[in-house]
Amino acid sequence: MDRSMQIRAMASEQRLRILQLLAQPGRHFGQQWSADPAEFGVCMTLIAKALAVAQPTASRHLDILRQAGFITVRKHLKWSYCKRDEGAIGDYLDWLRREVSAASTGS
Repeated sequence: MDRSMQIRAMASEQRLRILQLLAQPGRHFGQQWSADPAEFGVCMTLIAKALAVAQPTASRHLDILRQAGFITVRKHLKWSYCKRDEGAIGDYLDWLRREVSAASTGS
Protein backbone atom coordinates (compact mmCIF):
# COMPACT_ATOMS: atom_id res chain seq x y z
CA MET A 1 0.00 0.00 0.00
CA ASP A 2 1.18 3.50 -0.81
CA ARG A 3 1.52 5.05 2.65
CA SER A 4 2.23 8.51 1.21
CA MET A 5 -1.18 8.47 -0.50
CA GLN A 6 -2.80 7.35 2.74
CA ILE A 7 -1.10 10.16 4.67
CA ARG A 8 -2.24 12.64 2.01
CA ALA A 9 -5.80 11.31 2.28
CA MET A 10 -5.83 11.76 6.05
CA ALA A 11 -4.32 15.25 5.88
CA SER A 12 -7.60 16.88 4.87
CA GLU A 13 -10.41 17.89 7.22
CA GLN A 14 -12.94 17.30 4.42
CA ARG A 15 -11.70 13.77 3.79
CA LEU A 16 -11.67 12.99 7.51
CA ARG A 17 -15.24 14.28 7.68
CA ILE A 18 -16.23 11.96 4.83
CA LEU A 19 -14.78 8.99 6.71
CA GLN A 20 -16.62 10.08 9.86
CA LEU A 21 -19.93 10.35 7.99
CA LEU A 22 -19.43 7.00 6.28
CA ALA A 23 -18.74 5.35 9.66
CA GLN A 24 -22.48 5.64 10.41
CA PRO A 25 -24.16 5.75 7.00
CA GLY A 26 -27.63 4.90 8.28
CA ARG A 27 -27.53 7.77 10.74
CA HIS A 28 -26.14 10.38 8.34
CA PHE A 29 -27.66 9.20 5.07
CA GLY A 30 -30.87 7.47 6.10
CA GLN A 31 -32.76 9.56 3.54
CA GLN A 32 -31.03 7.74 0.68
CA TRP A 33 -33.84 5.97 -1.19
CA SER A 34 -31.93 4.27 -4.02
CA ALA A 35 -30.08 1.70 -1.88
CA ASP A 36 -29.42 0.86 1.76
CA PRO A 37 -26.53 3.17 2.71
CA ALA A 38 -25.06 0.71 5.21
CA GLU A 39 -25.11 -2.28 2.88
CA PHE A 40 -24.59 -0.74 -0.55
CA GLY A 41 -22.80 2.50 0.22
CA VAL A 42 -23.67 6.18 0.05
CA CYS A 43 -24.33 8.08 -3.17
CA MET A 44 -21.63 10.63 -3.97
CA THR A 45 -24.31 13.28 -4.48
CA LEU A 46 -25.45 12.94 -0.87
CA ILE A 47 -21.86 13.11 0.37
CA ALA A 48 -21.34 16.38 -1.55
CA LYS A 49 -24.55 17.74 -0.04
CA ALA A 50 -23.50 16.72 3.49
CA LEU A 51 -20.18 18.53 3.03
CA ALA A 52 -21.88 21.56 1.42
CA VAL A 53 -19.49 21.41 -1.52
CA ALA A 54 -19.92 21.08 -5.28
CA GLN A 55 -20.05 17.56 -6.65
CA PRO A 56 -16.67 17.86 -8.48
CA THR A 57 -15.02 18.89 -5.19
CA ALA A 58 -16.54 15.93 -3.36
CA SER A 59 -15.56 13.61 -6.23
CA ARG A 60 -11.94 14.77 -5.96
CA HIS A 61 -11.88 14.07 -2.22
CA LEU A 62 -13.55 10.68 -2.71
CA ASP A 63 -11.08 9.72 -5.42
CA ILE A 64 -8.15 10.43 -3.10
CA LEU A 65 -9.78 8.30 -0.40
CA ARG A 66 -10.34 5.55 -2.98
CA GLN A 67 -6.71 5.69 -4.17
CA ALA A 68 -5.61 5.44 -0.54
CA GLY A 69 -7.77 2.34 -0.17
CA PHE A 70 -9.96 3.83 2.57
CA ILE A 71 -13.20 3.59 0.59
CA THR A 72 -14.61 1.42 -2.15
CA VAL A 73 -16.68 2.90 -4.95
CA ARG A 74 -19.45 0.91 -6.57
CA LYS A 75 -21.36 2.09 -9.62
CA HIS A 76 -25.05 1.35 -10.07
CA LEU A 77 -26.89 2.80 -13.06
CA LYS A 78 -25.75 6.43 -13.25
CA TRP A 79 -24.74 6.78 -9.60
CA SER A 80 -21.60 5.94 -7.65
CA TYR A 81 -21.81 4.70 -4.07
CA CYS A 82 -19.04 4.91 -1.50
CA LYS A 83 -18.39 2.69 1.48
CA ARG A 84 -15.59 2.66 4.06
CA ASP A 85 -13.04 -0.14 3.90
CA GLU A 86 -12.70 -0.86 7.61
CA GLY A 87 -9.82 -3.30 7.06
CA ALA A 88 -7.71 -0.75 5.19
CA ILE A 89 -8.45 1.98 7.73
CA GLY A 90 -7.55 -0.35 10.61
CA ASP A 91 -4.33 -1.40 8.87
CA TYR A 92 -3.34 2.25 8.36
CA LEU A 93 -4.06 3.14 12.00
CA ASP A 94 -2.03 0.12 13.20
CA TRP A 95 0.86 1.15 10.94
CA LEU A 96 0.68 4.76 12.15
CA ARG A 97 0.63 3.62 15.79
CA ARG A 98 3.74 1.50 15.20
CA GLU A 99 5.52 4.33 13.36
CA VAL A 100 4.74 6.87 16.05
CA SER A 101 5.82 4.46 18.78
CA ALA A 102 9.08 3.66 16.98
CA ALA A 103 9.76 7.38 16.52
CA SER A 104 9.19 8.11 20.21
CA THR A 105 11.52 5.33 21.36
CA GLY A 106 14.25 6.33 18.94
CA SER A 107 14.14 3.02 17.05
